[in-house]
Amino acid sequence: MAAGRERRAEAETFPARLKIQWHRARVGVRRSAVDYFRGDGSDWIALVGLLITIPVITVMTLANPVWFSPAALVLPIVAGGLLLRPASLLGLYAGAATALIVESVQLGPYTEGPARVTPGVVLVVAACGFFGLLIAQFRSRVGVPWRRGGTMLFDLRERIRTQSRLPKLPAGWHREMALRPAGGQSFSGDFVVAARTNGGRTLEVVLTDVSGKGMDAGSRALLLSGAFGGLLGSLPPHAFLPAANGYLLRQDWDEGFATSIHLVLDLDSGDYELYNAGHPPGLQLSAGSGRWEEKAADGPLLGVYEGALFDPVKGSLRPGDVLMLFTDGLVETAERDIVEGIDRLTGEADRYVAGGFHGAAWHLIEAVAKDVNDDRALLLISREGGGPTPQPPPPPEPPAGSH
Repeated sequence: MAAGRERRAEAETFPARLKIQWHRARVGVRRSAVDYFRGDGSDWIALVGLLITIPVITVMTLANPVWFSPAALVLPIVAGGLLLRPASLLGLYAGAATALIVESVQLGPYTEGPARVTPGVVLVVAACGFFGLLIAQFRSRVGVPWRRGGTMLFDLRERIRTQSRLPKLPAGWHREMALRPAGGQSFSGDFVVAARTNGGRTLEVVLTDVSGKGMDAGSRALLLSGAFGGLLGSLPPHAFLPAANGYLLRQDWDEGFATSIHLVLDLDSGDYELYNAGHPPGLQLSAGSGRWEEKAADGPLLGVYEGALFDPVKGSLRPGDVLMLFTDGLVETAERDIVEGIDRLTGEADRYVAGGFHGAAWHLIEAVAKDVNDDRALLLISREGGGPTPQPPPPPEPPAGSH
């Protein structure tokens, strides 16, 4: 008990209380800063910081106007346009205007020498303030602070990538996918949703190409990938594309069509069904013949008319076979038609037969459509175990001396 009283006495000393108060203040400032940069808190921290810079700049300008021009006041104004709300921004502008008046009075008329407050300096500062106010009002109307805008776009991009991940397949199967947006952007109108259904026995994959490309199609791709991911596995395979078509029609977008191909693969037997909605055909490599065969099913574009029917084409993947699904950006350009593009794609794909197509998806896009200004997506599913048919062992030789 004596030791406990000593600890309480130490905690009640002035240095201990000062340390506790300092810790609480530091935690409070940190929380306020975190809330601010998340877009949840007040902007008073940024406002106070920028207001402090104005007299600092003013003093430096008065001390040495040649090195510290009066136009340096645009720096806190530009920062305020990015950080502050419109109401706070007006307070910052009032401080900057007062500083310009002080500098003009102290430095004298601009006609008496260089490094003075000239009409040009006033116009530059006023123009920066005007555009900063426009930016702040736009951010206020949208409701997304600039410091959260980039984070939000990054989060949207990662959600699309997460939804496009293919599930792990059992031994004997290999799958890989590559997506390449148009123009080197982060958002693509091509996306994939996939799921293991039927107790994990069936792999369902949907590759979709939304009308448009890049950022223009990215928001629609995000919306559709979430909706298609919810439908996949919740409906029988034959009902997926009709449901997706109805969903797309209900959006009533000006540019609202999409193409899609839906693979339903039995991972035990290798049998599959391929449903197509205006999408380029799938390609299957037969290990026995070494030839590529088009797997084209009938079906209209998604989002064009109600009551569309989608009839599947059936096939089977045997050991060593490969199924390749892709979007039109990979095989069709203004300089070549889809037939020529498919021939080029299969020609390049033949180089990866010996290696089992491991790592082939990214390299195929690089080889076939590296500089194409369109979204490109390629999906490969192969059944491993192909190769030369093993020969039966020779019959045992009869024992010596036997006839």
